[in-house]
Amino acid sequence: MANAVWRGACVALFWLALVGILYTYVGYPVVIALLARWRRRPVRSAPITPTVTLLIAAYNEEACIAEKLDNSLALDYPADRLEIAVVADGSNDRTCEIVQGYVERSAEGGPPVRLLWEPERRGKPAALIRAIPLTQGEIIVFSDANSYFPGDALHKLVRHFADPEVGGASGAKRVGAQAQGGAASHGEGLYWRYEAFIKACESAVSSVMGVPGEIWAARRAAYVNSEANSLIEDFVASLRMVAAGWRIVYEPEAYAYEEGSASLRAEWIRRTRMAAGGWQSFFQLPGMLRHPRKLLTWQYLSHRMLRWMVTPSLFVLLLLVNLPLAREPFCMVTLAAQGLFYILAGLGWLLGGGHRKGRLPGWLLAPFYVCFLNAVALAGGWRYLRGKQSVVWRKAR
Repeated sequence: MANAVWRGACVALFWLALVGILYTYVGYPVVIALLARWRRRPVRSAPITPTVTLLIAAYNEEACIAEKLDNSLALDYPADRLEIAVVADGSNDRTCEIVQGYVERSAEGGPPVRLLWEPERRGKPAALIRAIPLTQGEIIVFSDANSYFPGDALHKLVRHFADPEVGGASGAKRVGAQAQGGAASHGEGLYWRYEAFIKACESAVSSVMGVPGEIWAARRAAYVNSEANSLIEDFVASLRMVAAGWRIVYEPEAYAYEEGSASLRAEWIRRTRMAAGGWQSFFQLPGMLRHPRKLLTWQYLSHRMLRWMVTPSLFVLLLLVNLPLAREPFCMVTLAAQGLFYILAGLGWLLGGGHRKGRLPGWLLAPFYVCFLNAVALAGGWRYLRGKQSVVWRKAR
């Protein structure tokens, strides 16, 4: 009797884990793609030129802030409709000195450049909360100091605000390979291509579930701040707008490009922070759970919360409950498949991931990066539950 109960529990958990994993990575993308094909919600776009504030978050960015400002000043947007503001709270290197030089030169013509700085470092969300009321644009475009825009990026973003239901527009993130050409940067690029497909489908149906902090735009009248302690403030702020009834659309032709993570360690630090922020955001976004449009709640839970909070544990659970069921033919196949998957992931780490040597082929890169992302999610969740993830984080480039 006890053996039958044990076996029944293992079978139930096996199917729960297997179906949960398949739904997260395959089922949801397929369903949202079908909805995007058959249930599209058009967005009204027009070549408008509202006033824009390009708000650049920078902390000790002396190595790249001049290149960022040169890139921003070269954007193809009317100079009298554009304001460039650098919020550099806590910076104690040459960042402010470099920006101040651009501030002085902007007085001679072109878009105005402003430096917003205070000596205390309280994290990016607090800096943005302080800075936004000091800016003027009808549309706020958020960006980071180490990401760069093509010339027409602002035009591509703001054209969607011709639709009165649109509160925000998400750009795309493109990742360039590091000179070392290792698996972290290539895996990052693979991840963003996968995300871009899902976002395009979500946007066609309703709203995207989150935006990249490197490039996104918000209607000032619609923008809702995150908390000052938010670990992923762009995600929280954008979904608070969705919860309030605004639509956030995806514009793949407006993109920010930057180098991929310089090492696997840098990618681990960045993504554990994001995963911890995913857990935190679940408690900061109750409005998404009781949204009157249940389609949006389904998207939110399927795309984000399952991936951050549930599915990583399902990988561990699937392997553990598969072992006592291994004598059954189907479970023997799934156990062998898992074994092969983890062997390929290990080879990916040995040949490219752990030592940053060469570019991995897709059949090694995919299992390596899936394992990496789920390990990161588990570690990030654990850091959040233990209260170990600070909103002020150290760089690891």
